[in-house]
Amino acid sequence: MLPVLAAVFRARKRSVGSSWRVDETYIKVGGQWRYLYRAVDRLGQTVDFLLTAHRDVAAARRFFERAIDRHDVPEKITIDKSGANTAAVHGLVADSGVAIELRQSKYLNNLIEQDHRAIKRIVRPMLGFKDFDCARRLIAGIETMHMVKKRQLDGSKGQIVARLMVEDLRFHGLRNAVDTATCLHSYDTYLFTQYAVNCNARCRIEPTRHEISVA
Repeated sequence: MLPVLAAVFRARKRSVGSSWRVDETYIKVGGQWRYLYRAVDRLGQTVDFLLTAHRDVAAARRFFERAIDRHDVPEKITIDKSGANTAAVHGLVADSGVAIELRQSKYLNNLIEQDHRAIKRIVRPMLGFKDFDCARRLIAGIETMHMVKKRQLDGSKGQIVARLMVEDLRFHGLRNAVDTATCLHSYDTYLFTQYAVNCNARCRIEPTRHEISVA
């Protein structure tokens, strides 16, 4: 359900501002720390996110290129003192010729650091992930529901539920479509079904659900 949810959301996501705050946070996968790159605009709207195995110039460059591909070139990018992020932006500007103002400010980046908390609040009780692919899929779902809560969705809830049911009927069958409708359209709240990783590194649906109000 989560890949379908994320794909449908991307097609209906509202545009974001041209001033981005970028930072990365830590996520434990397979007993090792991995890195979740995230960006928000100056109003706190999520720009993009990317889970990577490494925290280096190549990972930062991949994140920036993906975000720009989806949202066009920003006027400003604010980062902390990360050398990898600095080198990635400078390399991107040099290679493409785009005009991006790079700022390094811990104070201005408090906005993205505060936004990390909403993701960590859901991830922390899971005590880490056993598999990178399942972690990537689950985090995509968490980030998507977080953007829904921030009203970054263009369209009514009913339209989105109908679209998701059509996609699930096409690819996964009736049962999954009903699960999707139940998950997304119940008592004016969005119910996010928590995915876990079993011993065989396969994702399975757990009965535990996190209720995320959009009121």
